Amino acid sequence: MIDDIKKDAATRMAKSVESLREEFKRLRTGRAQTSLLEHVTVDYYGSEVPVSQAATVAVEDARTLTVSPWDKQMVAVIEKAILTSDLGLTPVSAGTVIRVPLPPMTEERRKDLVKVVRHETEAGRIAVRNIRRDALGSIKELLKEKMITEDEDHQAHDEIQQLTDKYIAEMEVLLGDKEKEIMDF
Repeated sequence: MIDDIKKDAATRMAKSVESLREEFKRLRTGRAQTSLLEHVTVDYYGSEVPVSQAATVAVEDARTLTVSPWDKQMVAVIEKAILTSDLGLTPVSAGTVIRVPLPPMTEERRKDLVKVVRHETEAGRIAVRNIRRDALGSIKELLKEKMITEDEDHQAHDEIQQLTDKYIAEMEVLLGDKEKEIMDF
């Protein structure tokens, strides 16, 4: 029973770290990355789909993405979707290819991004701590129902705290890497 609780907590904590990693991919660092447009959706013949399912997204150079729609009628739709997204990008269409130039980042914008990254990391830490709280609550229930001993309770508390520390440390490493990436470019 305790092992199941620990496995569940570890799985959920790993998902929190992965979620943070995905969130960091969306943040623009001044370097062109195809993952930048992953959350932008377009109306593709009646259904909302990510741009990557309606076009080929590629990196042209360090500051430019190219989007090549598979259907010529989608050029204007994709261009409008990128323009209205929360990315603050201005696409330029050249026939059937849409170029998305990334403006250079100012020092102020970099500092704002670092604040956003720190906020996202703190949200991840909170998620991990909530998972720890849930797991410890489940273990307390087992103790209250006399299904485990107090020694097992203490050992489980220590092991869950070690898991928590491990996943929060992973988040700290991600935070450090992302801050460095933002400030160095």
